[in-house]
Amino acid sequence: MAMVGEAFPSTSIEVLLDRIVSADVLRLIKGKKLEAVLLNKLKPTLMSVKAVLDDAENKQIANPNVKSWTDELKDAVYDAEDLLDEISTEARRNKIESEYPTTHMKQVSCFFYSLNPFKDGAQSKLEEILGRLDNLLNQKQILGLKENSKGEKAFQRTPATSLVDESDVCGRDDEKEEIMKLLDPQNLPNQIDVIPIVGMGGLGKTTLAQLIYNDPRVDKWFHPKAWVCVSEEFDALKLTKTILEETKYSCDGNQNLNQFQLKLKEQLLGKKYLIILDDVWNENYAVWEQLSIPFKFGAQNSKIIVTTRNESVADIMRTIPTYHLKTLSNDDCWTLFAKHAFVGTTPSTHTDLKAIGEAIVKRCNGLPLAAKTLGGLLRWKLDADEWNKILHSKFWDIPNTASNILPVLTLSYHYLPSHLKRCFAYCSIFPKDYEFEKEELIQLWMAEGLLQLSKDNRDPEELGNEYFKDLRLRSFFQQSKGKKSCFVMHDLISDLAKSVTGEFICRLEGSGGSCVITEKTRHLSNVQEQYDVRQKFQSLPKAKCLRAFLNVNSSYCSVSNVLMHDLLMKSSLRVLSLAGYVNIKELPKEISNLKHLRNLNLSKTSITRLPNSLCTLYNLQALTLHGCSGLVELPRDMGRLINMLYLDIRGAKLTRMPEGMGKSKDIRILTDFVLGDQTGSSINELGKLKHLRGRLAISRLKML
Repeated sequence: MAMVGEAFPSTSIEVLLDRIVSADVLRLIKGKKLEAVLLNKLKPTLMSVKAVLDDAENKQIANPNVKSWTDELKDAVYDAEDLLDEISTEARRNKIESEYPTTHMKQVSCFFYSLNPFKDGAQSKLEEILGRLDNLLNQKQILGLKENSKGEKAFQRTPATSLVDESDVCGRDDEKEEIMKLLDPQNLPNQIDVIPIVGMGGLGKTTLAQLIYNDPRVDKWFHPKAWVCVSEEFDALKLTKTILEETKYSCDGNQNLNQFQLKLKEQLLGKKYLIILDDVWNENYAVWEQLSIPFKFGAQNSKIIVTTRNESVADIMRTIPTYHLKTLSNDDCWTLFAKHAFVGTTPSTHTDLKAIGEAIVKRCNGLPLAAKTLGGLLRWKLDADEWNKILHSKFWDIPNTASNILPVLTLSYHYLPSHLKRCFAYCSIFPKDYEFEKEELIQLWMAEGLLQLSKDNRDPEELGNEYFKDLRLRSFFQQSKGKKSCFVMHDLISDLAKSVTGEFICRLEGSGGSCVITEKTRHLSNVQEQYDVRQKFQSLPKAKCLRAFLNVNSSYCSVSNVLMHDLLMKSSLRVLSLAGYVNIKELPKEISNLKHLRNLNLSKTSITRLPNSLCTLYNLQALTLHGCSGLVELPRDMGRLINMLYLDIRGAKLTRMPEGMGKSKDIRILTDFVLGDQTGSSINELGKLKHLRGRLAISRLKML
């Protein structure tokens, strides 16, 4: 089965359409007839592209030609975003430098003027983008793409029945008994309870529900009982009809919802029933209320068990605390794997395979579906070479495995609202097992422009918190078992994210690298080594429009001058993290080349000074200098960075804050404020920072 192309929801197009008619763009093209004509043409072209996106997103999974089409489209839209960002940046520069003119910025202003997006070939760049988009639109009929077509769902989960092979279940006895205690009629009389079982796809929620449904005690405690696989469509009429049929009532297909609900009320009236609603996705409380009306006529201690991946679904249905299903232990995973891999023999007779198999099982990370599927893949293949091939190859390169596991996980991605798809896909920039903080990820989303503008003009950070919460509730993120303030992604969720981003996001892991940097690569993460040599980044020049260079797992390492030079030539960068490179002692003034930069992380470097040219990065939102103990002062024109939201200077040895810090009136996080002798920002500047929150340390108060 072909992999999913990079997430490309229609919100990306909507953001571009909004930016075309933004005040910044209109202000800069005023009086420029050709530019206005080109931008006016871009708008209907993007609208035409948007009209076929839903159909393309579904068809690209089975059709590699459609996947290539969406990749080319994504590449063209990235270029359009870059061009419009240049326009916005130029408008912002004009505004800031007219409001805060200073003589020592003249040279920098001239430099920026030379980068005017409507000089020296920018018109041809816009014409090129329009040509590429028109060419792609001309291919839609050849590819069979239809406008405004929702099409068939890309992944359909096979409905699960109530039947279960109990000999094929490992490690769920304790969980089963915990739920059985909630069902026990010897408990005090209680309302009709709804018990949600929540966990990620492939974790075994349905299997646990099947074990409970088929337990002999359930037949003694409840009558009637019903099993319903809900899946995507939460239709009250269809579900009521199905529950009725499960209670042995013969339904007339011509009856309406009212008639079905009256019959279901009769069937449940005064009876202690058990209903299992498997694989629920509905987040609409009103629809659940409508379906559940007949349930309320049952006897006390009737129970409804709901399995879902989404905690928000559980919250609107539950009457008791949600039951969160955990991953299996490695021992239980091994037992399940071995049952499917060793047929007609035992692991003890194949000691060479046992060690390899145990390593494969560790990769399953406690997911029973993965253990079962990989074991089935190796069924009858009792050859060490075959097993090593599985162990050492990339998971998605394993033949026939993705087709079994991907649909289960991809359903979770497929049903995400479009505004969350890009945010989740971006997380593939993190290596497996990477522990990230919520604030760190939200700041990256903001820098990359992934938080769509809301009609109620909500704060982007507030939107980021909402998006993060939604993804966590849908089991995409889990709280780290190590650092409680951090989160991680399950290995297979990480693989899913990587499968939907393709070549646009690349992770460098190890000296040989772990991905191929291409012209389409826009986001790059780097797992540092003791010395990041030139060979590791030899393909970096291919990524001419790189948006992010992110150091992860930063430790005390060194970086080559060649890499530094190459990065400073990437004028499209939005995110630059050089964290942990101890041989960086200063930034060159050419940092001003990175006019799109939103997020700059220099933490744990040996930086001693920052050039004043840094203050021409008018888009900069976050500057992290945590642990820069050699840094004693900030650039004098820091006040020009009026879009600054986060300034982390913990551990720096500043002697004063530069003048004009109060101009950064939207700043949220300012970790330290250092008062100078007679120069720099006074304590009064803090009064202008109305949005400050969190920890703030004020030093040298004796200077007041």
